[in-house]
Amino acid sequence: MNTPEWLKPGIYGALVGAAFVGIVGFSWGGWVTGGTSNDRAMAMSRDNVVASMVPVCLDMARSDPSRADKLETIRAASTHQRRDALMTAGWATMPGTDAPDREIAQGCLAALDVDALPERLESAVDEG
Repeated sequence: MNTPEWLKPGIYGALVGAAFVGIVGFSWGGWVTGGTSNDRAMAMSRDNVVASMVPVCLDMARSDPSRADKLETIRAASTHQRRDALMTAGWATMPGTDAPDREIAQGCLAALDVDALPERLESAVDEG
């Protein structure tokens, strides 16, 4: 069987074009693999869960009868140990769980702004 003369360059052109479209799509077109898409979705859902639990942490801090002592303990801790101090205070342990969550503690710590003046800190906890 005789193949047309244009077939060989046509096949090469299709292969080069497909490779070019793939490279451009993954580099600049925003294409991702299924695994990357799943990883991004899981990270986004975890971030949303943490963001939705920070108000619960602030409410627990607001309703804690010994919050002044616990806030002072958190404030007295070094910057790197404040998250652990907040977790020890029990405010990062969500209802229905047995252990505190580190990411929720970090978000709650940022919302509390423990480096603020004591009056502002108490009002931030009260406002929640």
